Amino acid sequence: MAEARKILVIGSNSFSGSDFIDLLLENPANEVVGISRSPEKGALFLPYKRRTGARFTFHQMDLNRDAGRIVELADSWKPAYMVNFAAQSEVAPSWEHPDHWFETNVVALSRLLNALKGRDYLRRYVHISSPEVYGSCEGVITESAPLNPSTPYAASKAAADLFLFTLVKNFNFPLVVIRSTNVYGAHQQLFKIIPRSAIYLKLGKTIQLHGGGNAVKSYIHIRDISRGELAALEKGRDGTIYHLSPDRGVAVKEVVRQICGLLGRDFAASIAVVGERLGQDAAYVIDSTRARTELGWNPGVGLEAGLAEVVRWVEANWDDLRRQPQEYIHQP
Repeated sequence: MAEARKILVIGSNSFSGSDFIDLLLENPANEVVGISRSPEKGALFLPYKRRTGARFTFHQMDLNRDAGRIVELADSWKPAYMVNFAAQSEVAPSWEHPDHWFETNVVALSRLLNALKGRDYLRRYVHISSPEVYGSCEGVITESAPLNPSTPYAASKAAADLFLFTLVKNFNFPLVVIRSTNVYGAHQQLFKIIPRSAIYLKLGKTIQLHGGGNAVKSYIHIRDISRGELAALEKGRDGTIYHLSPDRGVAVKEVVRQICGLLGRDFAASIAVVGERLGQDAAYVIDSTRARTELGWNPGVGLEAGLAEVVRWVEANWDDLRRQPQEYIHQP
């Protein structure tokens, strides 16, 4: 077998982290170590669990409490690549405990990377950021747009990005930053709007549309995002931000309308309009020309096909999914 390409993935239990690992394990030359604070879930939410004989090892460690152990693991294993998905990532709940968001997304991150900044075995650190740092994304938003966060979550991600670039400027840290738009797909957390809509329709529950669902999002399939992250890991330029986004945005209500159609439900009878979320950005559309030209990346899964995949996943796993919690449960 070829010499292993060692990749450490922090936040391996997350939706995006687990799909990225699943993509990595398609290549037998990749040896992957995953770290998350919670125990591994099953194959219902971790697609890589269906693979047998994969070169993957899991360690349960908490970025907030176990930074020293993570550094020890990295120093002993010496990964050439590190990809960090770990974060407090929900927007609306960040108003309730903003300190938790800053503790994980800024303080714990800075503690870990300050310790790793001089390691010569690390060839590339890929950081998963968010376009939320720009605030409302209207017009053509490129990677040079000013930071203008409008929620505690967005502010914590912006602060983390600013810290990371101090490491680039002063220590030549091999950073690449990914800012991708609204990811979705099978295996996603059930409180997210796309799987939740399908589940609510099957349960006969009403789907609440904040602000009438008029906010424009840029939904993009999880595997397209994973492919972009891998391209950035392999071909990205140090100290560079890459946007990953679809060709156009779509209003939340139109996505829900499509899901209703896939399940044979009447849209008007299935939704209720409620007040808009605090800090909700009117539009979430960013330009991904840099990734398309420099990395040769393009999204390949259309929204219609991607939504149909989610509905098939929900229906195929209905007995298990209907017993799962459907609301966000905060863990500090």
